[in-house]
Amino acid sequence: MLRPRRLRRTAALRRLVAETRLGIDDLVAPLFVADGLDDPRPIGSLPGVSQHSLNSLVEETQRLVDLGVPGVILFGLPKPEDKDSSGSAAWHPDGITQRALRAVRDAVGDEVVVMADCCLDEFTDHGHCGVIDARTGRVDNDATIDLYARLAVAQAEAGAAVIAPSGMMDGQVAAIRHALDAGGFSDTAILAYAAKYASALYGPFREAAGVTIENGGDRRDYQQDVRNRREAAVEVALDLAEGADIVMVKPAYLDIVAEVRASVDVPVAAYHVSGEYAMVKAAAEAGWIDGPAVALEVLTGLKRAGADMILTYFAREVAEMLHG
Repeated sequence: MLRPRRLRRTAALRRLVAETRLGIDDLVAPLFVADGLDDPRPIGSLPGVSQHSLNSLVEETQRLVDLGVPGVILFGLPKPEDKDSSGSAAWHPDGITQRALRAVRDAVGDEVVVMADCCLDEFTDHGHCGVIDARTGRVDNDATIDLYARLAVAQAEAGAAVIAPSGMMDGQVAAIRHALDAGGFSDTAILAYAAKYASALYGPFREAAGVTIENGGDRRDYQQDVRNRREAAVEVALDLAEGADIVMVKPAYLDIVAEVRASVDVPVAAYHVSGEYAMVKAAAEAGWIDGPAVALEVLTGLKRAGADMILTYFAREVAEMLHG
């Protein structure tokens, strides 16, 4: 009689036959850097995560490099008085994201893949990912992608190796690819938030990024409906046709990650989002779960579903566990 449990008898046997292995090489750390800070500022809803100053950002990146983490993605946070209706501080050569990119690249060079989130929500005074059409009150897709293209070039000039457009505007990848190529940055890669859902799990991120959507609004008219599966395949195919080098699922719903992995030949990224991280931390703090064990289990599940890389606020913590 076949008895699979024979191969579960010891830890060494389980390691030997494990089908999925989570490694440090799978991790990308999201990092926040805020203009005007002298010291890092802890984020209440994301225990262990901070808004960084430029100096502490470089220090944190160096810690990640020393642990072997291969990628970071930067989110720049302007001073509140620098926000406006178009998010113009986003692409300024001396804007916070560009200064952060230069500081990190100067410190660690190509020891880590430096990615830049390409969006406007942190920089707009209304909290949306693009400019608002005064007539309709909705985000103007075409006007917004022109600004994304401008922002992508500014980020590439500052040293970003990967541009990560996250606004879910139609045509954003094509506009960015054209602008990068025209600007002499044909080697700069694009990680597209190809299947990004209008999720309720982004609350802690918005606290971290200082984003409040005006009038209690949401992004359901330009990000995906959480009830839809087939729509993700359409979005991914469009982004690939426009030149995306990597496609991402956010939040990293396992069914969507698995389906995207089965249908494309490019790397697939999965974003383990802020709300998921916060729930694990809160439950662990209450003593209800073993937090580190759950973190490893959840990220291994994403790897098992087919993710080639995982963006997670657990990056340093998990790297420390795996490194040891």
